[in-house]
Amino acid sequence: MTRSNGNDRSSEAARPSRGPPGRVEVVTGREGGLGTFGGVFTPSILTILGVIMYLRFGWVLGQVGLAGTLAIVTLSTSITFLTALSIAAIATDERVRTGGAYYMISRSLGIETGGAVGIPLYLAQALSVALYTVGFAESVARAFPSLDERLIGLVTTVAVAALALRSARAAIRVQYLIMGAIGLSLLSLAFGSPLEGVQPQGMGLPDLVPTESFWVVFAVFFPAVTGIMAGVNMSGDLEDPGRSIPKGTFAAIGVGYAIYMALPVLLMTRADTASLVSDPLVMRRIAFWGDAILVGVWGATLSSAVGSILGAPRVLQALARDGILPRSLGWLGRGSGAEDTPRAG
Repeated sequence: MTRSNGNDRSSEAARPSRGPPGRVEVVTGREGGLGTFGGVFTPSILTILGVIMYLRFGWVLGQVGLAGTLAIVTLSTSITFLTALSIAAIATDERVRTGGAYYMISRSLGIETGGAVGIPLYLAQALSVALYTVGFAESVARAFPSLDERLIGLVTTVAVAALALRSARAAIRVQYLIMGAIGLSLLSLAFGSPLEGVQPQGMGLPDLVPTESFWVVFAVFFPAVTGIMAGVNMSGDLEDPGRSIPKGTFAAIGVGYAIYMALPVLLMTRADTASLVSDPLVMRRIAFWGDAILVGVWGATLSSAVGSILGAPRVLQALARDGILPRSLGWLGRGSGAEDTPRAG
C-alpha cells in the first residue's frame, strides 16, 4: 500500500482491509486530527518521564555509579531508537490506521502474527491502568494519611475513564497540564541544593558496595524508555500519521535521552550513595520546592494511566475490526463521533 497524501483523508471513509476478506476499516489521517506535538510527542514523553525517573533513578545511580548509569541510559535508548526506526519505516510506507503497534505488525508480518501480539498488548495496557491508578492512590495517601487509598484509586480510575470517553483531544489537553507539572518538578530539582549533613558522592564510583549487578539495574531502568508506544497507539487520531509518528517519536526519544543523561550528573553532586539507594524520594529532599517532586510523581502516574486508557481501547477496536475477536464481540470495533472514539472498548 502507498502512503496517503494530504488530499486523501476522511473521517469515516471505509476501505478494504488487508485483514480477513470482507472486513472494512476506517481510514485515519483525517482533517482536524491530532498533530505531532499533541498526538505523539506529548503522550510519549510523559510516559518516558515516568515513575521510574522519580522513584528509582537515584537507586540506579547509587548501584552502578555515574559511568554505569550513563551507559544504561545510552544502551536502553539505543534499543528504543532502533525500534523507532522500524516504526518510522512502516509509518512512512503504509497507510497507518487505528491500532498503533498492532496495526503496523499485522500489516507487515500478517494478521496472525498481529493478533498474537495485539491481544497481549491490549491486555497489558488495559491492566496497567489499574497499576498506575493504584500507584497514584498510594502516593497521595502517604502524603495525606487521612484519605482512604481505595477510594482515591476508585475515583481516579473513574475520572480517567470519563476523560477517555469524552474524547482523545480532551485527554491530550489534560496531558498538557501534566507536562507542565513535570517540567516544574524538573526545574525545582535543577535549582535545588545538596542534602544537609551529608557529603555528595561527587563524580566518582559509588562509595558503597553495590547489591545488584549491572544487568539487574538495567532491567529495572529499561521500562523508563519504552513509552514511545503511547504515541504510536494514537495513530487512528492523527491528522497525518505518516508524518507525525516518526517526528513525534524521535523527538520524544531525544528529549528523554537528554534529560536522563543530565539527571545523574545533577544527583551525583547533590546526594551521597546511601541516600540515593535508600530513599526513593531523595529528589524531594534536594529540590528547591520539594512538593513539586510529589506533583511530578502524581503527574507521571496520571499521564501513564491516561495514555494506557486511550491506547488499550484503540487496539481492541482494531482487533475487532480485523475479525481477530469472536463475531459476538464485533461491536467493540464501532467508533463514536467524528473522532471515531472507541467508547465501547
